[in-house]
Amino acid sequence: MSLNTLIAFLLAFGLFIFAIVSQTNNYLIFVDPFSFVMVIGGTLAATFLGQEYRYVMLALRSIFSMFAVYRAGRNVLNQDVGRLIQWGYLAQQKGLIGLEAEVKKVQGDEFLSFGVENLLSGYTGEELRETLEITADKTFERNLVPANILKGMGATAPAFGMIIMLSSLGADPKDLGIGLAVALNTTLYGVLFARLILIPAASKLTQRQQIQRFRHELITEGLVMLAERRSPRYI
Repeated sequence: MSLNTLIAFLLAFGLFIFAIVSQTNNYLIFVDPFSFVMVIGGTLAATFLGQEYRYVMLALRSIFSMFAVYRAGRNVLNQDVGRLIQWGYLAQQKGLIGLEAEVKKVQGDEFLSFGVENLLSGYTGEELRETLEITADKTFERNLVPANILKGMGATAPAFGMIIMLSSLGADPKDLGIGLAVALNTTLYGVLFARLILIPAASKLTQRQQIQRFRHELITEGLVMLAERRSPRYI
């Protein structure tokens, strides 16, 4: 679990609780099950109406991944560079055929193994670059779908408070205050849901995919240089 993310989430939620406690003794006015159900249920319903079920479920699962430690950091990039340089020496001694044994070692990495297989298939440097850049672009776009869904949910959630507020305007004036109170609570829940969960999760997921996209670019350049028979020092 990412300790920094957990601390930031607890701190943000704690500041909200502190603001309530320091301003009023009637804490129950901020507790409204109807508002909670309206925000969560309405946001999910609107999202499932506009998006495919599979991608919505991926987006919801990715919320929990926000608290997980991301492994593809600087150390992984350094390992990739070291591996490419090592392959450069191997190719210099035995030719590209000497890299066949390396394919089995990277089977768990789809992009890298795909690139090495194309390299061994005899692709030229430009052909390999074009193929891998298209693959990296499409992978990046596909992996951003859950993040875009979360951003849409973040924009939708606060709107349900406005829906209740507008529906209260035509009610009996005696009940107008109650309706507005519910509307304000709903808006509050929607803003908290969006700003503390949905939008941060979307931002972190986008950032992680950008790091992964950079890694794919790095691997692409390394494999292209191997295809062009560049020396390990050049790589």
